[in-house]
Amino acid sequence: MEPTVAEVLVLPVLTVALIAVHVVVCLLLLVLILLKSGRGGGLSDLFGGGAMGGMTGSTVVERNLDRLTVAAGVVFTATTMLLALLLA
Repeated sequence: MEPTVAEVLVLPVLTVALIAVHVVVCLLLLVLILLKSGRGGGLSDLFGGGAMGGMTGSTVVERNLDRLTVAAGVVFTATTMLLALLLA
């Protein structure tokens, strides 16, 4: 039985595109995690996150970094699952 057009053209292109998205999300997740502050300051202090952090608790920058990190983590999980299904 001959392969269909979808098997020959669409799946390899989809796989390459998904791998590219996965790599970009991996790098973004790495940067976002490094920007988050731990117990002491963090690289987020460079962008104004630590100016009032001691007085007000979580700053706007920290909350936005948290949201972006969670979103990147969700996209990372989704691309990992899709790649596992496509390449299995």
